[in-house]
Amino acid sequence: MLEKFEILDLEKLSRNQLRDIVKAEAKNIHMKDIMLAAAFLREDAKYMPKSYREDYIERFSKAFFLRIKELKEDKNDYCGYVDVEKLQEFLKVLNQQNIDAEGNNERCFVRIARIIATYTTFVREEPIHPIGTRFPGGFVLHSENGIYFCPVKKRQLKNPNALCRFCVSEQQLLH
Repeated sequence: MLEKFEILDLEKLSRNQLRDIVKAEAKNIHMKDIMLAAAFLREDAKYMPKSYREDYIERFSKAFFLRIKELKEDKNDYCGYVDVEKLQEFLKVLNQQNIDAEGNNERCFVRIARIIATYTTFVREEPIHPIGTRFPGGFVLHSENGIYFCPVKKRQLKNPNALCRFCVSEQQLLH
């Protein structure tokens, strides 16, 4: 669905319409897909420091399951429209990640991440990473007074493969 969506010539797209598009795609995600994505996470994280690795794997595996479930059941009414140009650019980055994916586990990971990242960023207007995500240095993505703060956003803005430039979070001031 999202691959087809990218080529559509849209001038206006409501957040509810986008929710329905990603919701339809989420209905094709099953527990087996989440398990394959979790297997990719474990493999991908094998060189992380152990203290971050276990939290990372657990947090993202749980977030994948919960976000897909939440999306499938989402009946909220979201006001406003999506920045279609920004969404198109976002999908290009995600589609390149899909092209670059090696193996079935990584393709499952990318497929689920694409659905969740689109949903959180453009429909819910929340950060791509789950609240509570830990980063090296002991810093954590968190929310204060409705504003999301990420400790690594600024460092990732120049990375053409990172989705950070689309994320609603702001750079956390590090002390």
